[in-house]
Amino acid sequence: MAPYLSVVIPAYNEARRLPQTLPLVLQFLAAQPWSWELLVVDDGSSDQTVALAEAACHNFAQARVIQNPHRGKGYTVRTGMTQAVGEYVLFSDADLAVPMEEWPKLEAKLQQGYDIVIASREGAGASRIDEPFMRHLMGRVFNIIVRVLGIGQFQDTQCGFKVFSREASHDVFGRMRLYDDTTEAPKGAAVTAFDVEVLYLALRRGYRIAEVPVTWRYGEETKVDNIRDSWRNLRDVLKVRWNAISGQYRDVKPRA
Repeated sequence: MAPYLSVVIPAYNEARRLPQTLPLVLQFLAAQPWSWELLVVDDGSSDQTVALAEAACHNFAQARVIQNPHRGKGYTVRTGMTQAVGEYVLFSDADLAVPMEEWPKLEAKLQQGYDIVIASREGAGASRIDEPFMRHLMGRVFNIIVRVLGIGQFQDTQCGFKVFSREASHDVFGRMRLYDDTTEAPKGAAVTAFDVEVLYLALRRGYRIAEVPVTWRYGEETKVDNIRDSWRNLRDVLKVRWNAISGQYRDVKPRA
């Protein structure tokens, strides 16, 4: 029987953080009354990420590590989201900026019939802890760009805590154009705007999406490079817009 929840954690050179965060995830999951699986997807790390993840998962038959070549976060998340078999599939950043304790907020929306629920650092009830002003400003500017060029109904497309029904997860991530099997290896960490394409595809397919305010904590060891990743994210949004205008998503039609 398929587990109730699959949790996907992408990891790139996370040897310092995983020993602290993975036990917290496993502790949370082990305390639940429902079945689960944990997929840690390594993005071709050059440190001890794989060994440490395997050690943390060793005593849990429901947990495993998938080793990918280095192709960036978008491709890494895609791997986990298409291989997970849970009734619901959640992906969470390795730093647990959104703690697992926020899961019930998303679950409540799933129980109301939504296919996809995304955590948001904006809106009434949301909380950003220890975030530098410049980082927050950059995020707001990026959201304006997304609203103008891509999808306009979400306040925060980039929060790394999103859950999909298994059908939506396999369907939407399997249709990604920006970070598919042809993706070339980037240099270093590659934080991207794959979320924008995923949500755009989900809307085209007619999935119901809810946005839920959560508590989010800024991590000092963030892999986000303000200049490099701002450009990369803008480029991704422009690609999604161009793909839409040029008809490259023509085959992505609403579900029957």
